[in-house]
Amino acid sequence: MNETIKYLLDETRLPKRWYNLVADLPAPPPPVLHPGTLQPVGPDDLAPLFPMSLILQEVSGEREVEIPEPVRQVYKQWRCTPLYRARRWEKALDTPARIYYKYEGVSPAGSHKPNTAVAQAFYNKEAGVKRITTETGAGQWGSSLAFAGALFGLEIDVYMVRVSYNQKPYRRALMEAYGARCVASPSPETASGRAILEKRPDHPGSLGIAISEAVELAAQRDDTKYALGSVLNHVLLHQTVIGLEAMEQLALADDYPDVIVGCTGGGSNFAGIAFPFIGEKIKQGKPTRIVAVEPAACPSLTRGMYAYDFGDTAHLTPLTKMHTLGSTFTPPGFHAGGLRYHGMAPLVSHVKELGLIEATSYHQTGCFAAGLDFARAEGILPAPEANHAVKGALEEALKCKEEGVSRAILFNLCGHGHFDMQAYIDYQAGKLTDQEYDPSELAMALSGLPSVPA
Repeated sequence: MNETIKYLLDETRLPKRWYNLVADLPAPPPPVLHPGTLQPVGPDDLAPLFPMSLILQEVSGEREVEIPEPVRQVYKQWRCTPLYRARRWEKALDTPARIYYKYEGVSPAGSHKPNTAVAQAFYNKEAGVKRITTETGAGQWGSSLAFAGALFGLEIDVYMVRVSYNQKPYRRALMEAYGARCVASPSPETASGRAILEKRPDHPGSLGIAISEAVELAAQRDDTKYALGSVLNHVLLHQTVIGLEAMEQLALADDYPDVIVGCTGGGSNFAGIAFPFIGEKIKQGKPTRIVAVEPAACPSLTRGMYAYDFGDTAHLTPLTKMHTLGSTFTPPGFHAGGLRYHGMAPLVSHVKELGLIEATSYHQTGCFAAGLDFARAEGILPAPEANHAVKGALEEALKCKEEGVSRAILFNLCGHGHFDMQAYIDYQAGKLTDQEYDPSELAMALSGLPSVPA
């Protein structure tokens, strides 16, 4: 039997612990601050939003965190996920590169997001929580939390960014099929939503606004908590099962990545594939280049400022130091809705500042072209978000061709595009255009960053 197939069928190979990169960093990440006192937040400050088990993971410095057995039992439905070598794509590109992709689209919700959704639902259920509120961009996170909520008997309210709510009706339908309630954001249900709509009734929404609405509602009821699908340390921690598995699978292939590529919006899928390898880079001096690819229309890592900022538009969240475009910045309505966030995960931002990763950005039409190129060779149609990683891997493979060098390239194909067909229809009809952010709006948003003493 093929060694990779045996690996996938061997449930004992499923990681028993998540990996916490914080333990191996050469410098600790900056603390999260209370917006009123500008002092580091304590567990009690976060208790209205999260169960204590997740708060402790958020601030943990332990290298490994045990995965609860009920969570592993759910993971076994689709994990370990396959690692493929893209031999047909290599041939089509006429490149000497060895291209590998970790495919997370095999999960029930079709993306990497259930890795943390299942864990968060478990910890909330264990804490006696009845309802979870959340936000979603493209809908991959919302549908994943809806799936996890159904498994653990939790009521799920999802505030979906309005432009994606309209663009992606099947994602909304999937959330409702799992039993969740999905609301277009900004909505009239919350004070923060009403304030936005009063100024601009046709506002397309943003992840920052949707977060404000979900946080506002969670803080109003004792039986309700808030769940975030990206950005925070505990979310990134849960995603490291991706990289841990990939490391073992590549060892079976007797290979190791020279380059790792991941798409980045809030940072969760990028951290999932990259953090275990960054740990090896720190501990063993591995020379792997690690490239974060983001949308040119929402370029927090490549155009944002590294500063303390709010995670939401209504300023209901603590202050975190991250690469940010400003919490009031509204990105254009491009199709990769999961990447339309004004800030990058603080931990991803921190490793960028430490020089452990690099970042680049691409416009959406080039990413869709790369996604179709990949699909015609490998048969898997990527989600618009994942197309950014495909584009990054394509560019690295073409560099190998130009230089006549064989390198191992690993990227995370974080989800399939089966619910995003309208975007592909529009692209192939020539209706999908590259969108630019408004420089004056960006300047205005950055000018309003909180003043935090050095």
